[in-house]
Amino acid sequence: MIAAKDKPTNLTPEEYFAWEEQQLEKHELINGQVYAITGGSVNHSRIAIRFTTMFDTHLDASSCITGNSDLRVNIVGTNNYTYPDASVTCDDRDKTTTQYITYPCLIVEVLSTSTEAYDRGGKFRMYRNNPALQDYLLVSSTSIEIDLYHKNDAGDWLIINYKAGDTIELKSINLNFPIEQVYRGLTLEPGNGE
Repeated sequence: MIAAKDKPTNLTPEEYFAWEEQQLEKHELINGQVYAITGGSVNHSRIAIRFTTMFDTHLDASSCITGNSDLRVNIVGTNNYTYPDASVTCDDRDKTTTQYITYPCLIVEVLSTSTEAYDRGGKFRMYRNNPALQDYLLVSSTSIEIDLYHKNDAGDWLIINYKAGDTIELKSINLNFPIEQVYRGLTLEPGNGE
């Protein structure tokens, strides 16, 4: 996430939606400030597509909504909006909005060198205030590694580190899959993040 230069400040959500429609790139809105979202690597894109395709196929017979990186997530109780790489909501309240969802049960962020610290820190602090969120996946684009932050029944966040040979379990949408399914056919180069 890069601060947008010469961009309006202290925007309301309505001003932000109208302004962003006129832009060539996507921007997140955090505390009234807009931040440009930069493009990712080929691996980043392919991994994000794998997740949205897998989720959409798995949830085909349900009323859940699978979002890609074009679907904004409103941070509960704020005027902040982000663009995760993939998200799923099964909350009926999200069926009444047209520009964003607010109650995802699952969010995926594909990591890059420039955003990893923010995705693990500040962004997760915002996301975890959402009572509907159960699973937050942080996915490496340079090695077979996925970290799952899962909220248990007591409301505590547990971190599960997955590596090659592991099966990922997403309780939020009742889905299990081998980690290799996400990385099939990719050329992985550790240390070559975006």
